Amino acid sequence: MGGAPRIAPGTAADVGRVNWLIARAIGLVTRGEAPHVFTTLGRHRRLFRRWLRFAGTLMPGGKLPRADTELVILRVAHNCDCDYEWGHHERLGKRAGLSAGDIARVRSGADAAGWTPRQALLLRAADELHDTRTLSDDLWGELRPLLNDQELIELCMLTGHYEMLAMTLNALRVQPES
Repeated sequence: MGGAPRIAPGTAADVGRVNWLIARAIGLVTRGEAPHVFTTLGRHRRLFRRWLRFAGTLMPGGKLPRADTELVILRVAHNCDCDYEWGHHERLGKRAGLSAGDIARVRSGADAAGWTPRQALLLRAADELHDTRTLSDDLWGELRPLLNDQELIELCMLTGHYEMLAMTLNALRVQPES
């Protein structure tokens, strides 16, 4: 992603005290500075808090196992060419139990050797949702025995949410933290 940020990360005055505290707290948890995704999106104060609640329901508060969630998010980041999203979820994926090899292999997709059948299906679902904005009956039939209703809904929402976030991060040219 080239160029300077189109909307710079905000200061406490720009994002408001509550949003600033949220961003700082998340930075402390992730062992770094306040993430630019939060200090940039926090400039839209009302939307930020509503989005954050929704996003937190998907990750880390979702029904899917965290390793599955991170696998899907990494594939979305790859599909959307979103370096910012990739960088954050590369670290989170390691914490969730994905190996460095798993994370590198995400870029090769579901057909790469080494995936479990479940992981390959999740990667295929992320790709199909990205490419066609739906799931084929064949893929649905393969996912259905492995995931319950809530997990299937969450898989679609998770993929769509991180596609939206990647698009926003890329369009705003949000830069990685120092």
